Amino acid sequence: MNLSFFDQFSSPYLLGMPLILPSLLLPTLLLPSPGRRWVNNRLSTIQLWFIHLITKQLMTPLNKAGHKWALLLTSLILMLLSINLLGLLPYTFTPTTQLSMNMALAFPLWLATLLTGLRNQPSASLGHLLPEGTPTPLIPALIMIETTSLLIRPLALGVRLTANLTAGHLLIQLISTATITLLPMMPSISALTAIILFLLTILEVAVAMIQAYVFVLLLSLYLQENI
Repeated sequence: MNLSFFDQFSSPYLLGMPLILPSLLLPTLLLPSPGRRWVNNRLSTIQLWFIHLITKQLMTPLNKAGHKWALLLTSLILMLLSINLLGLLPYTFTPTTQLSMNMALAFPLWLATLLTGLRNQPSASLGHLLPEGTPTPLIPALIMIETTSLLIRPLALGVRLTANLTAGHLLIQLISTATITLLPMMPSISALTAIILFLLTILEVAVAMIQAYVFVLLLSLYLQENI
């Protein structure tokens, strides 16, 4: 029983081939395709308004140099939102519960922001490692601490997203299992757990959206430090 709870986090296979790539490409079918008209239908209008709102929120703290990242950051948050929300459907697989995938997203993007800062303003980027006015005896220790905190950023990005989504999926599966198990023995308790399951599902929808936003927002803040 304990092992089956974690089976949902293993990548599904079909004819010996992993299906994680199709699960990553499927959300792109939900995005509006460009047409000849400005407005196609109400759904496309809502989607375009939502994309514009996300782009505006992400690009407001950045200067013009950071606006070059608008397409990348907006595409990333839309992909994470779609994958996280689709993963809440029954009998689906959530790729963002895999630490390897989240690290594959976090590390290159964090490294790109770091290299951008080292190329454009090396003195300011290295200056973050040593706060101004630091006493001389504390300089080596503070440099080591700041360097460690800098290098741990991509790990924190990947682990935060993985841990929050994994915990939510496990809670949903545990409570749903308890609801089905208690139904023939204690219907009233089963109904109570079903209500809790419904409320938890709403919470997980919010968590899925918030975690996608936090992931990209932190990347934009790292970018802001280096441009």
